Amino acid sequence: MFTVTLLTSPAKPKLDAALVENLRNAWGGGKTRWLAPDEAAEFDIPQAPDNQWDIWEDLQKLQTDLIVQPTTNRRKKMLLADMDSTMIEQECIDELAAEAGVGARVAEITARAMNGELDFEAALRERVGLLKGLPEAVIGQVLDQRISLMPGGQVLVATMKANGAYAALVSGGFTAFTTRVAAQLGFDENRANTLLVEDGTLTGAPGTPILGQAAKVQALEDITARLGIGAGDVLAVGDGANDLGMLRRAGTGVALHAKPSVQAQCDIRVNYGDLTALLYLQGYRRDSFTA
Repeated sequence: MFTVTLLTSPAKPKLDAALVENLRNAWGGGKTRWLAPDEAAEFDIPQAPDNQWDIWEDLQKLQTDLIVQPTTNRRKKMLLADMDSTMIEQECIDELAAEAGVGARVAEITARAMNGELDFEAALRERVGLLKGLPEAVIGQVLDQRISLMPGGQVLVATMKANGAYAALVSGGFTAFTTRVAAQLGFDENRANTLLVEDGTLTGAPGTPILGQAAKVQALEDITARLGIGAGDVLAVGDGANDLGMLRRAGTGVALHAKPSVQAQCDIRVNYGDLTALLYLQGYRRDSFTA
């Protein structure tokens, strides 16, 4: 059995009931369950449809996300989330670079690295090198003035934790950012890279070892082993090439507003919903969300 979920942006909910019913009929689905009026609905089908991606492309033109996944074990026991452009709306290193006067150069490297065009570790070293001499105090200024939370993140974490799940933030960014973001959102733990500092300024070097794609997979394996659960019990979410390992390893791996090369390698893609979409994918109704 498979469950089909259709989603639109909660900021501008416009899920067409007739569209949902037409697709349900075409795919021989069971009764429609509305998870949020005009925003999210689901129904079950006996087998995965052959034309799923053709329909997906058509629905993207209508700003509607379509996800088809096995019905069993949809509600997860652990959330494993990337931070930059996933739980926050920015790339923290790009914001530091803007303060250092090298914003355009660093943003270009970040975009290429997240799209899988550059080696992540080498790209991180190059970008951090361009921050050499930046006062450490700028980190706090960036956090206060430039960083905003991705819509739906607090509700996602709170609802999953209220239902017994564990939440871990794993980032190729920096602990100076993940520590605050994790506390704001209610994550149980966070892992990230470090920025080396001497005499109150950044040295231009990251701490080692560098946390990249393999380290995110290792975090998944370490934490699930500690909790006594399996990878199939994990919902992972990210947007960049360095997230692909954990997205593939998790029971549910969500490419959220992801780079094109990342989307192409993921079966679950959310382009119009916010982070609450991850709750709908697990069958939560909006009226059961934890504020």
